[in-house]
Amino acid sequence: MTAVQVAPALLEVRDLAVQYHAAGGPVTAVDGVSLDVRVGEITALVGESGSGKSSVAQSIIGLLPANGRVTGGRITLRGTDLVGLPERQWRGIRGAKIGLVPQDPGSSLNPVATIGASVGEALRIHGWRDRRKIRARVLELLEQVDLDDPETRARQYPHELSGGMRQRVLIAAALALEPQLVIADEPTSALDVTVQSHVLDLLDRLRTETGTGVLLITHDLAVAADRADSIVVMRDGIVRESGPAPEVLTNPSDDYTRTLLTDAPSLTAVVERRRPPVHDDAVPLVEVTGLRQEFRRPGRAPLVAVDDVSFTVARGTTHALVGESGSGKTTTGRSIAGFNRPTAGSIRIGDTDVLAQRSWRSFRRIAQLVYQNPFGSLDPRQPVADIIAEPLRNFRIGTRIEQDERVAHHLERVSLSPDIGKRRPRELSGGQRQRVAIARALIIEPELVVLDEAVSALDVTVQAQILRLLAELQAELSLTYVFISHDLAVVRQIADTVSVLRHGRQIEYGATDEVFTRAEQPYTRQLIAAIPGTRLGTRAG
Repeated sequence: MTAVQVAPALLEVRDLAVQYHAAGGPVTAVDGVSLDVRVGEITALVGESGSGKSSVAQSIIGLLPANGRVTGGRITLRGTDLVGLPERQWRGIRGAKIGLVPQDPGSSLNPVATIGASVGEALRIHGWRDRRKIRARVLELLEQVDLDDPETRARQYPHELSGGMRQRVLIAAALALEPQLVIADEPTSALDVTVQSHVLDLLDRLRTETGTGVLLITHDLAVAADRADSIVVMRDGIVRESGPAPEVLTNPSDDYTRTLLTDAPSLTAVVERRRPPVHDDAVPLVEVTGLRQEFRRPGRAPLVAVDDVSFTVARGTTHALVGESGSGKTTTGRSIAGFNRPTAGSIRIGDTDVLAQRSWRSFRRIAQLVYQNPFGSLDPRQPVADIIAEPLRNFRIGTRIEQDERVAHHLERVSLSPDIGKRRPRELSGGQRQRVAIARALIIEPELVVLDEAVSALDVTVQAQILRLLAELQAELSLTYVFISHDLAVVRQIADTVSVLRHGRQIEYGATDEVFTRAEQPYTRQLIAAIPGTRLGTRAG
C-alpha cells in the first residue's frame, strides 16, 4: 500500500492567543488556535463575524491594531518565529514572504494612484529601482491574473475597473515578490458568483503552479468545500473543528460545523418551500411590461440600464431578479418600488399604475424597499423603536400608545427582544439591523416588499435565519416579494419564479425549478455552474 504524500508545513500556528485592550479591560479574541498551511495547499479558516479569524490572520502578518497583541503561542514560517518581531524585520517579510489579499478592493487601492503604480508599490518598497524592470514585472503580473490588455489597465485608476478586476489587481500586488504564503481575507465575499469563481480559480492555479501556500479566510463553508485541502472552523475565538476538507465536510464532529453546513444555501436547503408551484392563471400582484430605463450622460448617448423587461409576480409569492453587477436588477427593483421613473413601459401593483402616481407618499403604503446595507439606511441618531415607528408617524397611523404597541409587536415578529427598541443601530449586529429594516418595512402592512441584496452581506448562519424569517412572514401575512440577488444558491431556495438579467435585458424567465434544471441560455448555465459548493461530491468521493 502506497503511503499518502503530505506536503511539508509552510506555516505553523500553535496555541495562538490574542487580546485587545478595551475600556472595560482586556478582551480575549483568540484562545489557543492551532493550524497549518502546507506548501502548494489551501487551508480555509471558516467562521462567522466575531469568530476571531481575522485576528488570526492579522497576527500572522504582524498587522494587529494598536490595542491588540499576541499573548501566547507561536507562529512560524518555514521555522522562523514571527511573534514579537520588530517592525524593521516585518518590513522585509510582508510582501516578500507573506502576501495579503484584503477583503474590500474598493478601499484597499489608492484612488489617486494608477493600477500600475499600486501593483508596483511592493517592488519599490523592497528595493527595486529600475523603472523599466518594475513596469515589465507589473505587466507580467496583470497578465498572470488574467486582466485583458495589461498596458491599458496599468494606466487606469481603480474607479475605471469593475469589482472583480480590482480584486485581481490586489492578487497581482500580493504576488509581486512571489511570497511563500498568501493570506486571502474574504477575497470574494462582495463579488458576483461568476467573478467569485474566476478569482478562486486564479488563486487555485497560482498555488498549483508556484507552490505558494494559501490561508483562505471565509464565512462561507461552500467556498471552503470547493477550494480547501484543509478546513479549520472557528467560533468565539476557539477552534471548534479542523482536519482534511473531505473529512470535515462529510463527517463533522462538532454541532457548530453541522450548523454551518446546514445553513450554507449551496450545500443544503435553507428554506423549506412548502408552497405549490405557481400556475400560469395565478392572480398577479405585480405586472411589469416592456420596462426600459435610460440615464442621461452629458455629451454622450444615454446609458440603457434596463431594456424591454417583462414579468409578473403572483400574489403571495417570491420573484427573484438575478444577474451580475450591471445587469439592471437593482434598477428594475427601484423602478417597481417607485424610486426610478422609467423611460418606457408599464408597472402595475394590484390596481395601482405605478408610473401614473402623483403621490409617492401614499404609494409607500403599497410597496416598501429593504436595502442591502441596513447600517446605511437606518438613522444612526434614533433608537430602534423610533426608526421602526417612523412610517406610522409619517402616515399618522394610530395614537402614540398604539404605535408603541405596534412596534413591540413587530419587534417580536422579526424575533427581536423588546429591549432592542432602546438601542441605536451601531449597537446591533448586522443580522439584527437587517431585522430592524424588515420590521420597519412591514409595519405599515405593504402589499409588496422589494429586497435588494438584503442578505448578501450577512454570515451564512444569520443569512439562513433571515431567509427563514422572510418565509414565515410571507406565509403568515401573504406578502409578495421581489428578491434581488447575485447569489443563485439563495434564489434557488427562496424564489418561486425568476428573471435572469444580463446587460439590462431579460434572457431567461420562468419557474425557479424549471430555470435551474433546464436553463435555455448558456449564460444562465454559467451562473448556475459557478455556485460554490458544487464540487463537494467529487472532493468527498
